[in-house]
Amino acid sequence: MSRVLIIGAGGVGRVVTHKCAQLPEVFSEIWLASRTVEKCDQVAAEIENNIHTAQVDADKTQDLVELIKRISPKLVINVALPYQDLTIMDACLETGADYLDTANYEPLDEAKFEYKWQWDYQDRFKSAGLTALLGSGFDPGVTNVFCAYAQKHYFDTIEFIDILDANAGDHGHAFATNFNPEINIREITANGRYWENGTWKETEPLSVKNTFDFPVIGPKDAYLMYHEELESLIQNFDGLKRIRFWMTFSEQYLTHLKVLENVGMTRIDPVTYEGKEIVPLQFLKALLPDPASLGERTKGKTCIGCIVSGKKDGEARTIYMYNICDHEACYEEVNSQAISYSTGVPAMIGAKQILSGNWKKEGVWNIEQLDPDAFMQDLNNYGLPWEIQELDQHPEL
Repeated sequence: MSRVLIIGAGGVGRVVTHKCAQLPEVFSEIWLASRTVEKCDQVAAEIENNIHTAQVDADKTQDLVELIKRISPKLVINVALPYQDLTIMDACLETGADYLDTANYEPLDEAKFEYKWQWDYQDRFKSAGLTALLGSGFDPGVTNVFCAYAQKHYFDTIEFIDILDANAGDHGHAFATNFNPEINIREITANGRYWENGTWKETEPLSVKNTFDFPVIGPKDAYLMYHEELESLIQNFDGLKRIRFWMTFSEQYLTHLKVLENVGMTRIDPVTYEGKEIVPLQFLKALLPDPASLGERTKGKTCIGCIVSGKKDGEARTIYMYNICDHEACYEEVNSQAISYSTGVPAMIGAKQILSGNWKKEGVWNIEQLDPDAFMQDLNNYGLPWEIQELDQHPEL
């Protein structure tokens, strides 16, 4: 039984708090903190268990240090903004708390997310005897664990991976993002990248498209993007020849996004308006629906998974591992849509693995570097059941 501190009270923070509260035998005391304590109080009021709340500015290491010292959690679960990963890691090092996040660091003034900054903490966490688990969401997170599970149980060598993220949900808005609009739009408007034959190849944003027939939800247009798990997976799988990431978008979403780009609303550099500096994308975020508010009105399902090909006992093999998640079922359970749910549940499961000792390992680790079996079983136990299909060959994408 352990005390945990969850930082971030958005859609994912709500799910993590709900799911941790369902396991009091693991999470004996839960604290939820964010810049706006009223959001924490709202989440706490939804849960019968006694959830403690606090205010903290996660941009300020010293504020974090003071809060962590006051609470003395065994583990800090970071579901705040990716800009804040390093300040929270610094605070964990200073206070002796283990660390977990769901998305890698990116600087506020540049749309560039990569693991280098966090990997540089390896020696410090190891010397302190602390664990830092990176990317314990769905993608990254479950997708990485799917690959590790495939390597352990289905392949001698993995050669090709395609990660496919499809959301067939409908929230009824003309334009809205399913997670933080600022992070979402920065990610989508960046150049696509994939890794093939030992080198990175770059594409114009959303310029490569294929149609894929997803289980349950059917055919959807999927666009090649860069996603952070590619960076760690190429480091941890020998024999890999190609890895790519695909995400689905509707024509309506892409049309709105292009218009916003064309008029400058997706810019991340400050502009002067009536004598004040504003960042257009941050202003746009203030106008768009809060992703945490979408749950009640979102219907439909998501399908996220990995197509993995390689060799087993000298023979070619391809499998497709995926999860189907229902928006309405998620809302009924934890007042959230499926995008937040499918990120928050793996964060809870990763925390459970650390607190149980199963993943208590000194240093900084990407999730695929740890044994996948207990995590995979917990996905089935706690709301994200998975399927495996054998395919005749790797599909042409």
